[in-house]
Amino acid sequence: MTSPMDAFEAASLIVAHDSEHAFEAVVPPIVQTSLFTFATYAEMVATYRGEKQRPVYSRGLNPTVRVFEEMLARLEGAEDALALASGMAAISSTVLTFVEPGDRIVAVRHVYPDAFRLFGTHLKKMRVEVTYVDGRDEAAVAAALPGAKLLYLESPTSWVMETHDVAALARLARAAGALSVIDNSWASPLFQRPLSLGVDLVLHSASKYLGGHSDVVAGVVAGPKALVDRIRSEALPYLGGKLSPFEAWLLVRGLRTLPVRMKAHEASGLEVARRLQAHPAVAQVNHPGLANALPPGLTGTSGLFSFTFREGVDVAAFCDRLTLFKLGVSWGGHESLVVPGEVVLQQKAQPNSAQAFGIDPRSVRLHVGLEGTEALWRDLEEAIAAAQS
Repeated sequence: MTSPMDAFEAASLIVAHDSEHAFEAVVPPIVQTSLFTFATYAEMVATYRGEKQRPVYSRGLNPTVRVFEEMLARLEGAEDALALASGMAAISSTVLTFVEPGDRIVAVRHVYPDAFRLFGTHLKKMRVEVTYVDGRDEAAVAAALPGAKLLYLESPTSWVMETHDVAALARLARAAGALSVIDNSWASPLFQRPLSLGVDLVLHSASKYLGGHSDVVAGVVAGPKALVDRIRSEALPYLGGKLSPFEAWLLVRGLRTLPVRMKAHEASGLEVARRLQAHPAVAQVNHPGLANALPPGLTGTSGLFSFTFREGVDVAAFCDRLTLFKLGVSWGGHESLVVPGEVVLQQKAQPNSAQAFGIDPRSVRLHVGLEGTEALWRDLEEAIAAAQS
């Protein structure tokens, strides 16, 4: 068994070294073209028959995009990966490939809000039922799974950061004949490799840690080639959620520094969480690293977590007083961000969204970036002091 450091060293080798590129370039070129021509009639016929795999049109296959897909597949320990135009494109393309009208999905509670909205709108129109369960309660998951087509997981979950025994849940899904899918954006492949835990397919919002610079919107799904091929053939050509070559090139660049960045996000995020936990104005901090032990399969933590203020703190004043933490959605980039829970609840959400998302109106979600722990803590401490009545 390798140590976490060994795993990071292996990941560093994966993202730092490629096979040879055109012109002996150390960085893969951007193949910015919409279509590819054929040298002969016979080659074109063989390609359309499926006897030969090669780029035809960039909505389906592009060399630069393929470099990113292959790199991510190696990081996740997957046979293949498919890159898409956003995290939601990865979620919707995957789910819509494997569920049909009348099917049922079991999902852990507190999933990503837009996934929750997708399940409650478009899947509802398709007569696909979604049952939400507490993923920490394995008996409840087991009871909900019979007859389900798919088990949808996040661990840690959005906002409240509930963690699960992913391997145990994957075993339950397999025993019930359900496909298991997990959103692994929070942990990245460096801190959690769900496929090795028995999960069938793993999703990422590549806009987050995989990109790491807040300059790209993308998604990716990885897993066995047979399952990825189904999404590539049944969803990608017709839903059209293709990734552009330039964005794929940016993602390859982002993966180069992923091991270094994740260590920094982990260290700074955990230290800030510990200090907030000890602050008298804070009632609760939701960070997996504050537990006595991480769940099986999760080997580290990222820089995203949430906390809840006690009465007497003006959350709006706190947010406005911050200088290094910027008010903004998303996370995973170099910059530190803050999102107040009340704002999320005021979005055009569905009924009972507070319960579904686990969001307390007095809660705040932080993404701890790379500006430096002490500077970020001073920013938070001063903002809390200024916001107390």
